[in-house]
Amino acid sequence: MTAIRFAPRLLRELRHYDRRKFSADLMAGLIVGIVALPLAIAFGIASGVSPSQGILTAVVGGFLVSALGGSRVQIGGPTGAFIVIIYGVVSNPALGLPGLMIATMLAGAFLILLGALRLGAIIKFIPYPIVVGFTSGIAVTIFTTQIKDLFGLNIAEALPGDFISKWIVYVRHFSSIDFPTTAVGLASILLIVLTPKVFKRIPGSLVAIIVMTVAGYFVNRAAPGHFPSLHLATIGDSFGEIKAEIPALRVPQISWEDIKSLFPTAMVIAVLGAIESLLSATVADGVCGDHHDSNQELIGQGVANLCTPLFGGIPCTGAIARTMTNINNGGRTPVAGLVHAIVLLLIFLVLMPLAAYIPMACLAGVLVVVAYNMSGWRTFLQLMKNPKSDVSVLLITFVLTVVFDLTVAIEVGLVIACLLFMRRMAETTQISVVADEIDPNEDTDIELHEEHLVIPCNVEVYEINGPFFFGIANRFEELMNTFDERPRVRVLRMRRVPFVDSTGIHNLQNLCEMSQRQGTAIVLSGVCENVYAVLEHAGFCKLLGKENICPNINVALERAGKLAERIG
Repeated sequence: MTAIRFAPRLLRELRHYDRRKFSADLMAGLIVGIVALPLAIAFGIASGVSPSQGILTAVVGGFLVSALGGSRVQIGGPTGAFIVIIYGVVSNPALGLPGLMIATMLAGAFLILLGALRLGAIIKFIPYPIVVGFTSGIAVTIFTTQIKDLFGLNIAEALPGDFISKWIVYVRHFSSIDFPTTAVGLASILLIVLTPKVFKRIPGSLVAIIVMTVAGYFVNRAAPGHFPSLHLATIGDSFGEIKAEIPALRVPQISWEDIKSLFPTAMVIAVLGAIESLLSATVADGVCGDHHDSNQELIGQGVANLCTPLFGGIPCTGAIARTMTNINNGGRTPVAGLVHAIVLLLIFLVLMPLAAYIPMACLAGVLVVVAYNMSGWRTFLQLMKNPKSDVSVLLITFVLTVVFDLTVAIEVGLVIACLLFMRRMAETTQISVVADEIDPNEDTDIELHEEHLVIPCNVEVYEINGPFFFGIANRFEELMNTFDERPRVRVLRMRRVPFVDSTGIHNLQNLCEMSQRQGTAIVLSGVCENVYAVLEHAGFCKLLGKENICPNINVALERAGKLAERIG
């Protein structure tokens, strides 16, 4: 068994650290911290928690991901992918914030376990259509949750949780649209989109928040005297006064009932966090020519999700946009991520009360742009040109994410993808009957002969080409039952069978026992070493007789000829 290895990338980078690297990391960390501020606030509010909880998640989670992770440039924090899950837990009266805290910590423990057991590579086997399907579905869901704040709709009742009912309410109340609020939201989107075209290094979301907060402040100050009906809803209207203080450490009381009820949610948080963090680290590797340690990265992500709830935080993971900002601004070691977390902490302690003046429509505009960038609609359309099975997985995962929830989407998507994969594997395995003679020029497991190998009388040769697993084993048994005349000897060529599972072994045992009752002998040819080991461990070699398991077709045909004469 591979020993558990704990080797944060930070420790390796500090061995050769110098002033030049620190200057680059300091500048990158300052910029990333400023970029992360509006996103942390927006993600926190969209998730159903306070803006301070979003920032604290970026501070604590971002610090631990950089300190303990396996990537040189990864930036951790809250991301849009978690909004749907968090909101679903927080809005559930039976769960609320305590339930979210427990689910996040369970997810963190699971991520640590995955990394400690060196199973980081397993995440890479999740089919790409599933990743695109639920990512696009999350983007649509995020966009849907922002319609009320973006257009200032006057909806008194609580919005329903499901997608379709939510849009029914929107359509019913769309006549109550508030045009000043809509103007703020649309102007925010324009600022976010246009700012990078003019100022390459200044984040558009920060510009939008500063401009719209200042404008909203003066509008709300002037409105009572000049425009009594005009008021732009702000964060302060929803959350009251925002205090710049770090909450006391809270350790939740976890019962076995809590673990059972929250386990599915925790697994979705863990899987989603693992996918997003490793995807972000992989993209970063391609840009800066590095190679991250996926197992150590999962351990770092796990510790971060285990600790952030203790400070009132929400789930966190590696963020692609902030990681790319880090790289583009010169960050080359985890120190940049530590600086980003410290910058956010200082902003939180000094400027957090000013966040109460940020218009909700401005934050809605920030999240609309996040949803658009997250949707990957070009990739979605490109995948629609792929084989129908992949398209089915993509659409089913997307629809389930939007209409139901992410837990159902990932579970069903994985099941469907596995079934389709097994069907494809079964289709690649071919079973054929060899008639009369074998051409040595087309074979690799026979001795060189000038003439074709003649199959002896009363002997039939079957070729199994591909994995012999449960998807194909039953088909082989059905093929055997279609023959009316039974030969004295059946030779099964297994030279191209890379593995056999328990169903394949069971069917071979059934064939062997049935043939023995009918007076027909079975001979195996060209069994590879690992398949032979599996058959021997299962007791099949003893049942068949090791002398009837031959290394190549020459020996197998010679053995079959002798058996046919003896039986005859």
